[in-house]
Amino acid sequence: MRDQIELGVLAIVCGVVAGIALFVPFVAISYRRRGGLTFWRVVGWAAFLVYFFAIWTYTLLPLPDPDTIRCAGVELDPRGVIRDVQAGLRRPGNPLTSPEVLQLALNIVLFLPLGFFVRALLGRGFVVTVLIGLGVSAFIETTQITGVWGIYPCAYRVFDVGDLLTNTTGAMIGALLSLVVPRRHRGLARTDDADEPDPVSKRRRILVMFCDYLGAVLVQAAVALLVQLVLILAGRTDLSQDGTVASAAGGIVTAGLWLAVTLAKGRTIGDLAVELRYVGGPLPVPLARLLRYLGGIGGIVLAGMLPAPFNLLSAALAVAGVVMLFTTDRGRGLPGVLSGQRLVDAREDVVAPTAPVERESRSSG
Repeated sequence: MRDQIELGVLAIVCGVVAGIALFVPFVAISYRRRGGLTFWRVVGWAAFLVYFFAIWTYTLLPLPDPDTIRCAGVELDPRGVIRDVQAGLRRPGNPLTSPEVLQLALNIVLFLPLGFFVRALLGRGFVVTVLIGLGVSAFIETTQITGVWGIYPCAYRVFDVGDLLTNTTGAMIGALLSLVVPRRHRGLARTDDADEPDPVSKRRRILVMFCDYLGAVLVQAAVALLVQLVLILAGRTDLSQDGTVASAAGGIVTAGLWLAVTLAKGRTIGDLAVELRYVGGPLPVPLARLLRYLGGIGGIVLAGMLPAPFNLLSAALAVAGVVMLFTTDRGRGLPGVLSGQRLVDAREDVVAPTAPVERESRSSG
């Protein structure tokens, strides 16, 4: 029981880590394919990630000690599962608690969410979903029979054709249960109104700030880890001892990346993900973009690289950004105030306020 709990915790942790790493791309895809992001879609994909790791941890872990491994056999007769269940039903006591019946039920239940998620979240058809269930089950069984593709000298779990059948049955049942989800809510298929602009809300601006902050943290951590690893492998203990060099490299790369994107695209990575942009204003475009960069995640990252106590400016900028998000029009925040620009949906056709005649002639034509 303790092992099962540990495997469950491991699956949740892996799912959360993967969800954090994939969140910004997920938001960007959702806005481009579905026109927006809903709470239940986030919950559904989070559950799918946890399940994805759960299915591997429960079927392949715990890995045995190579010195104590016992080679398992092979069951190629698909009728073996029927014989096992019949034997379990003949046991005295409650037949539903027999190991054979429970094994059959667990094999079905384990793949039931796979069929549901493949149809409800990926939007695949019934036949494709069943084939995916069969393929995943076959891959797991093959991994087991090959000793995790040669890591072990022989299989440490039984390769059973009956498991292929019961797993596929579970995926089939899950695919049928997915019919409760309306078709328009399935998958990440492009909707007809994906290009239609939506109202610019403070909720979307919060999502922008979160995407920028999360993306910056992940990039900075990845670069710092890579630099630290290179320094250690190069034997530069003088530079890798306290991690200062790696941390500085992470900050420089992150600040440079967001600056390049903001100056080139006019939007931060968060703005691009959530389909928002700033327009108008009295300042030249390059200067307005630079000020927005300094008033947002760029300023926060740069200030965080300053020596103490000047690095406290990073926290001050973050607090000011949150406060001004809730106190400015459409949540344009500190970047919008510094640049003098307004915030619109990136899919909106913005007409310059200095051309009222053209606007009137277009509407009358």
